[in-house]
This record gives sequence, structure tokens and C-alpha cells, in this order.
Amino acid sequence: MSNLLLTSDLIILSLIKRAIIYKICYNFFMEIKIDSHNANQRIDKLVRKVLNSAPLSFIYKMFRKKDVKVDGKRVDISYIVKEGENVQIYIKDDLLEKFQSTPVIRKVKTNLNIIYEDENICIVNKPKGLIVHGDEHEKRITLQNIFLNYLVQKGEFSPTDSKGFVPGPCHRLDRNTSGIVILGKNLITMQELLKLFQNKTQIKKRYIALLYAKKINKSGEIDLPLLKDSNSGLVRVGRIEKGAKRALTRYTVLKKYGDFALVEAELVTGRTHQLRVHFQAINCPIVGDGKYGNFQINEEFERIYGLKNQFLHAEYFEFLNLEGPLKYLSGKKIHAELPNIEKGILEGLQNEC
Repeated sequence: MSNLLLTSDLIILSLIKRAIIYKICYNFFMEIKIDSHNANQRIDKLVRKVLNSAPLSFIYKMFRKKDVKVDGKRVDISYIVKEGENVQIYIKDDLLEKFQSTPVIRKVKTNLNIIYEDENICIVNKPKGLIVHGDEHEKRITLQNIFLNYLVQKGEFSPTDSKGFVPGPCHRLDRNTSGIVILGKNLITMQELLKLFQNKTQIKKRYIALLYAKKINKSGEIDLPLLKDSNSGLVRVGRIEKGAKRALTRYTVLKKYGDFALVEAELVTGRTHQLRVHFQAINCPIVGDGKYGNFQINEEFERIYGLKNQFLHAEYFEFLNLEGPLKYLSGKKIHAELPNIEKGILEGLQNEC
């Protein structure tokens, strides 16, 4: 009997020693339950979102040391996590505190002009002057931050339980361009939308612009490569062999107002400042464009109508034949109303004709 107790005591002592060693080695064991919101992504991307302040070298080292596992088994860094799995991350608690930061949500009024919303996406009509993502000059009054405040108020997002995912815009729109911006609420939706915007075959986007155009065809294509100057941020027509990227714009004139033309434009490609530079290149600059426009005309429109930015508006968006989680959006069409200043300009031009 005493020998049996001794053996039992030794087993317990051994387990305690192993637990102490485990504690010394890791100090923390984090487990992430993979659900529909964080499934179908590479495991290294998941870990990078969870440890969002960790350097890449640290993340790669964790995989080399087998400190990241799925259901207790080591996986390759490119492994795609699946719904129902459990990801274990072995990391010391001081490093976890150092490398895991909660998404910062700066309080701001949630004055979103929502055109359409469901459990996966939110589509808004962005006003001019509002930046989509934050930069070094502005981090609070951004569409991203306003959207996060909105979701927190609705109880649809908690920064302390984000599992590394932060909802937000799926594409960009220039600060001074108004119109449609699509935002994703969960990871799967964001992934699907990013694919759509990358291949562009199952979405349609159209813009409305007012051009200073004494001469312009009723419709046409502008196929001119564009090159961005990294120092100035300006874009110009360039040559492919010099690093320019192909850019294609299609347009149709909706109405002529003397020397001005209201056009509907489609971005076949999506280069920075594409519409603004393309229309400038055919001597039909966008009215109000402070970088690529006709400055004399811009001053006149600011004086008469109060227009301070380019008359450019992302007016139309259509989902075509979608597959997968967003299939229910197939055929859905979105229209964004013109801002009041632009409406007033068109009324004024009509009265002058």
C-alpha cells in the first residue's frame, strides 16, 4: 500500500514539475476559436492580427519554434484555418502585453449617410472632405473611425474582443471625391469584397463628373498609362517602359452646358487620380480640381457656387454574378445622390443655357 502511495505521489510530483516548466517557458497560453468571422485565412495573417504590434521576425520565429498550433498540432505558416478549429499561441505574458494592442477607436459623431446595410456590409454616401483611412495628419475624423464608432454603438463590434480583425472600408475614395464607399463588418465579407475589387469582373462602378470641355466626343475611351511621382504625389501620363501602368477609362456625355459637359465615367482600371488625369490629358479637366484642373475656371465656380473641390462623385455601384458568401448581393444596384452644391451647379448651368 505504501509503495502504491509513493508511486502516486511521484506521478503527481512529476506532473507538477512539468506544469512549472511549462509555466516558465510560456507563462501564457492563448487559444482562438475559429468561427465564421475569422475562418479561411492564412494562419500567419491571423497571428499577425492578434499580435498586431509584433515585428514580422517575431511572428516567423514563433512558427519556427512550433509555438503556433492548430488543435494541438504544428502547422505550416501558410496553413488556412477552418471554422471549428482551435488555434493555440504559446507566448510569455509580458510579450503578449507588449505585442497585443486593442484597436484604437477615437470618439466621434456617427453621422453616416447609409444607403444600404445588412449583417455583412454597410454602403455609405461619403461626403467631400472626409478621408477614408487615417493618415499622419488625421486619425479621428475618418470614415474608418466613424464606422467603428457606429458599430460599437450598435453592439456589433467590440475592440476588446476583436481577435485581431477590425471592420472597415474595402476600397478607397479620394478625400475630395464624394459618393459610394463599401465597408465590411466581418472578415469573410472583407476577404470577398477585396477579391471583387481586385479582379473587377463582377462589379461595376460609375462616376459623375463635370468637365470644362469645349470639345468632347459623345462617348469614348481614354487609354493612357499613368505614372505617379512618389515625392509630389502627383500623377501624369507616362510610358510603360518608364514604369507607368496601363489605365483605361470609358465615358459618356450625359449633357452639355455650353463649354461644360456632365459625363458618366467608368474606371476599367483603378489607378490613383485616374479620372482626373485622364480628362486633363484630353483637354477636358474636371471642374474644381485643384491639382489637375483649370485654375481660372475653378476660381469662377468657387466664387459663384462655393465649389472648393473637384466635381467628381462615385454615383453608381452594381454587384454582378457573385459566388460564395455574398451571392445574395448578385444584381444589387446602388445609387448615391449628388451633393447639394453639385445639384445647384447643374441647375445654374441649365438656367444659363
